[in-house]
Amino acid sequence: MAVKPDTAPRTTGGTVAQDNWTTYAWSGTDRRGKTVRGELKAPNESQVKADLRRQGVIAKSVRKKTESLTHQLRNRISPKDIAMFTRQLATMVSAGVPLVQSLDIAGRGHEKTSMQELILGVKNDIQGGASLSEAMRKRPQYFDRLFTSLVHAGEQAGILESLLVKIASYKEKIESIKGKIKKALFYPTAVLIVALLISAALLIFVVPQFQSLFSSFGADLPVPTKIVIMASKNLQEWWWVYFAVIVGSWIALSRSLKRSPATRDKIDRLMLKLPIIGDLLVKAIIARFSRTLATMFAAGVPLVEALSSVADATGNQLYCDAVLRIREEVATGQQLQAAMQHTGLFPNMVVQMVAVGEESGSLDHMLTKVADIFEEEVDDAVAGLSSLIEPMIMVILGVLIGGLVVAMYLPIFKMGQVF
Repeated sequence: MAVKPDTAPRTTGGTVAQDNWTTYAWSGTDRRGKTVRGELKAPNESQVKADLRRQGVIAKSVRKKTESLTHQLRNRISPKDIAMFTRQLATMVSAGVPLVQSLDIAGRGHEKTSMQELILGVKNDIQGGASLSEAMRKRPQYFDRLFTSLVHAGEQAGILESLLVKIASYKEKIESIKGKIKKALFYPTAVLIVALLISAALLIFVVPQFQSLFSSFGADLPVPTKIVIMASKNLQEWWWVYFAVIVGSWIALSRSLKRSPATRDKIDRLMLKLPIIGDLLVKAIIARFSRTLATMFAAGVPLVEALSSVADATGNQLYCDAVLRIREEVATGQQLQAAMQHTGLFPNMVVQMVAVGEESGSLDHMLTKVADIFEEEVDDAVAGLSSLIEPMIMVILGVLIGGLVVAMYLPIFKMGQVF
């Protein structure tokens, strides 16, 4: 029998203190001695037992509820969730809804419990006397320095409503660019992985059946067939080594990218040198750089301070280091366009448009134009990449899978010619 204990929010100083509580799964016996179980949200295990005692339940087992991997992935907060929340918040605040009420509506109306806890946690901090930017700075894994700097600028200038709209538009544009690049790279990657898995399955399970058939022929096998049989034997015997090497290399690379700036720098440089894909990444980086700097400059953030946040937004270590060098030169009195030209990483057209913006006093407008131009080029590049990749994938599939099939049937064709 399962019972649902009272989980009404408790308040502390007029604010709801339940948002950051943990869900506990419990089992015990009620007044009649029957076994009951259920779930309860509480700050700690002792509080769970105390609440159950008040309801006449003697707790036998209390443990933190563990979520399944599928639920964790589904409940994970993504940049897209933050962009959508920002748009909702901007819309409500612009419509005259008080900030605390807007956060309450956005938090309680979200389908993800993780987003509910995040938004309601921000609301509780504001009710406790913190500003919106201060509350967001406590959660840097969700609200980066760029986000909080723009919110702080809006609070200082008294234009939080318009700044939230700008932030929402900026986040949507950036996520749109990221989505297009991921879409362009996901399809060929997925097809290649599937092709390799199918080839491995053929080598492990199908080729041995042909091998036993060929052993009764008593004739010399064609060279392609011998190569495939050798590969099959090798994979059957050492598949666990190959699997361990692939998984180990992936884990080592992931950790190295997180902990080693030198490795991250090498990978980022290599990615930019790849044919076709490298050019697409450069355009996306310049679009992000221009869009981010335009948004911050239009919000009244000083150029030197804005460049610090823009460096992180580029998403590439090479360009991040370049933007930090630009920041140092601008801080010493150098013009932005000259500092950009010194890096050698920005196209001449971009540098010239920035120069025009600086001379005319409309830098944010010109940077927005640059972002629009390069975002359109990213769209065209993604479309061209998709049309180029499809025939290449067909060739790769033909060589991998078709080659295996032909190699296995060559001896049969040879025997047919003899008879």
